[in-house]
Amino acid sequence: MLNDAVAPEIVPAAGSDKDAPLKEDIRLLGRLLGDVLREQEGDAVFNVVETIRQTSVRFRREADAGAALELDAMLKELSREQTISVVRAFSYFSHLANIAEDQHHIRRRRAHLLAGSPAQKGSVSFALKKLRLAGVPRKTVDTFFQDALIAPVLTAHPTEVQRKSILDAEHDIARLLAERDLPQTPKERQANMQLLRSRVATLWQTRMLRYSKLTVADEIENALSYYRITFLRELPGLYDDIEDDIAAEYPNGDGTIEPINAAYVQMGSWIGGDRDGNPNVNAGTMQHALARHATTILDFYLDEVHTLGAELSVSTLMVGVSAELQALADQSPDASPHRSDEPYRRALIGIYARLAATARALGATNILRKEVGAAAAYPDAAAFVADLRTIVASLESHHGAALVRPRLATLARAADIFGFHLASLDMRQTSDVHERVLADLFAKSGVAADYTALSEADKEALLLSELAQPRLLYSPYISYATETDSELAILRAARDIRRRYGARAIRNYIISHTETVSDLLEVLLLQKETGLLRTDWQTGDSRCELMVIPLFETIPDLQRAAGIMSQLMALPLVQQLIAKQGQLQEVMLGYSDSNKDGGFLTSNWELYKAELALVADFQKAGVKLRLFHGRGGTVGRGGGPSYEAILAQPPGTVNGQIRLTEQGEIIASKFSNAEIGRRNLELLVAATLEASLAPQAASPAHASELAQFEAVMAQLSDLAYHAYRHLVYETPGFTEYFFSATPIAEIAELNLGSRPASRKANQRIEDLRAIPWGFSWGQCRLLLPGWFGFGSAIEAWINEAEGGAKDEKIATLRAMYARWPFFATLLSNMDMVLAKTDLAIASRYAELVADQGLRERIYKRITDEHGNTLRCLELITGNTERLAGNPLLARSIQNRFAYLDPLNHLQVELIKRNRALSAESRIDERVHRGIQLSINGVAAGLRNTG
Repeated sequence: MLNDAVAPEIVPAAGSDKDAPLKEDIRLLGRLLGDVLREQEGDAVFNVVETIRQTSVRFRREADAGAALELDAMLKELSREQTISVVRAFSYFSHLANIAEDQHHIRRRRAHLLAGSPAQKGSVSFALKKLRLAGVPRKTVDTFFQDALIAPVLTAHPTEVQRKSILDAEHDIARLLAERDLPQTPKERQANMQLLRSRVATLWQTRMLRYSKLTVADEIENALSYYRITFLRELPGLYDDIEDDIAAEYPNGDGTIEPINAAYVQMGSWIGGDRDGNPNVNAGTMQHALARHATTILDFYLDEVHTLGAELSVSTLMVGVSAELQALADQSPDASPHRSDEPYRRALIGIYARLAATARALGATNILRKEVGAAAAYPDAAAFVADLRTIVASLESHHGAALVRPRLATLARAADIFGFHLASLDMRQTSDVHERVLADLFAKSGVAADYTALSEADKEALLLSELAQPRLLYSPYISYATETDSELAILRAARDIRRRYGARAIRNYIISHTETVSDLLEVLLLQKETGLLRTDWQTGDSRCELMVIPLFETIPDLQRAAGIMSQLMALPLVQQLIAKQGQLQEVMLGYSDSNKDGGFLTSNWELYKAELALVADFQKAGVKLRLFHGRGGTVGRGGGPSYEAILAQPPGTVNGQIRLTEQGEIIASKFSNAEIGRRNLELLVAATLEASLAPQAASPAHASELAQFEAVMAQLSDLAYHAYRHLVYETPGFTEYFFSATPIAEIAELNLGSRPASRKANQRIEDLRAIPWGFSWGQCRLLLPGWFGFGSAIEAWINEAEGGAKDEKIATLRAMYARWPFFATLLSNMDMVLAKTDLAIASRYAELVADQGLRERIYKRITDEHGNTLRCLELITGNTERLAGNPLLARSIQNRFAYLDPLNHLQVELIKRNRALSAESRIDERVHRGIQLSINGVAAGLRNTG
């Protein structure tokens, strides 16, 4: 694993020169890690690491029972200190291999661009070419960008396993690795190698785990690091690239269309505003989040303006300036005679002073460069942008256009995108909490003694009545429940944040577990109580500051989503509020809980049906629908390639409006490298553009075929649902099996996130959060939420027919795969999950179940279904190998197993030790640490585990 002699075992097999640099990078990083391991731990530990790896490979490749026994005996003999070193070695190699792979993706993309190859699928230029060839005019494209909103929303979840210190070290290693692709002198090469060695050594000596519970403030800081690495520069840069792509693909525009100035990609965040199940989020955390957001973006602006001041040394002795620019310079506190002929510098010094004053007003406490003199703070980001536009206009009209693009235009673009708030903070709370708060307010105001006991119709009538009243329920002279005070304080904080940081700072309120219309009306009433919903009582005109967004999560919730929204949008008050929102309403769909509730196939189908029903009802109501996709990391939680997922959305569900969550280790995977981050952002834009504007096939034959496909899918979903529910919720002992055969108990002990893994302190799968549910199955390499039920459904559906009718059904399934993007994407994602599934490793975890009868009974159910699923997938796709259509990913996954397998084997052994100690009421911190390190390493190796 760690030296040249064994490198062929851990790098892609020969067969393509294109992979040669990847092999070399992995050899290099493995050799450096091996050197560090020898240096720090000694030859004995290094040799143990290699022996374990080789035995693990033999166990996998040869299904050697002797190797399994040998490995088991070897792991049992490891001392606690050796165990920690071995786990760390394999875990760090997982991280280093990820870095090498990411660098290779960047390398191949650059080679593609340098060769002048056609635009790649997934690029905006590819999407634009497709639209132009389909006859979509330039004006339609420009209108799309003026009206679109594409918003990745960063969230913190209990499976985020990366420390910022580790991310920083890995970022340096990635940078140094990239430098090796550039021409270097021998001395530069030597210096690069020394720095790489030092950073790998730093990584080895850096604590991978958190010893204290992660706080919301920590999660905020972790997320902000990705803005500094990627978003602040790459997002404005992407806008520039897209403008160039449009000009290149539509060179003969008539010139009458206005430039695209809209911020069509904006960042969102849940970190600090998501209260659902997190008692650590309150008004203070929201205020802290926005103060840190503002500090981060204003630090960036201050640095950029300072640098511009050094760059724009333009003198009026050489060239003129506009009157507006001169006025801006004259307002500057800079009175130095040395710059009297340099109005751009004086103007920027004035802008810097205003930004510094703004930063202090918005909570910044440490401005590194003192401003020249006092100046008034900006009232809002628009005023800052206006000053930058004044500079741009002056340069462009006085032979200085070449000075705009490198930095100034990008800064102005960043100010449009990020404002002074950086990212819109979403608020989220569960509907049960709103009900309790209003019950308290109703009871103590004498309006309703027991609100919770009312029927749904009575609740709606009462809520609408109160919304029509000018008076409030709340009184400052009455004592309320602690929860009531806290929730009202949070809403008041949101109102204050919007006043301070701008309306985009907080603009969405998401309601978890939305089951009725009253769940939505309750939040409207709470906004009224806190000044966020205001009515002119003379005209009856109402305006709501926060869009109330339902989150439909479980299978029953998804099934009634369209009906709830239809009833809601029929209410006159709601119609008025939606009109004030630009005749647009957002709906959030949850992938995680629907999967945990009904399984992979049914979850995807119910989401698809819910979207179609929502589109139809919104069209009837004349309201534009924006869907917010609550996607997780794993395929079982809505994960998988975002580009394909967006293109597979039902017709009419995108229309230039889409938000989707990015969370946990997926954020690190997508955005910890600037170039990869820009590529992932471009994929979102390209997919949204294509899904919104590419013509849809609409012939009667297609409509008829689609109806047939959907009818088949409904039958398959029903069969898969019953198979999944029967195993997970109806099989006696399954809960015991799950808690024994996966590291769920150990995961719950990790200091991974600020929120508990379960909603209640029990061992009920119903109360377990969907995130650790999927995370646990990933750790033991079964990934059951991403495939279970599919094989049973396909097999049962085909076997309902007889003779030649079976062949017709198989032909239908193959047609669905060939001609229906929804079904093709579903199978592609499942294919990826099955490529990462490993029954040999899973069998080791099954051994953790003490009851042999229970273990054999349930494990056999799982493995039988796995076999069925593989056979059915092959029957439909014709591919006997996993990921046949994506050989690069197939090689990547296959070559990870050599260093992932030992981590799994070690994890099983450590769990055995830990549980044996627990049975004796003893604790060994080093065993705990080893388990946690192994969890980190497996998560890094699989890359989408939460």
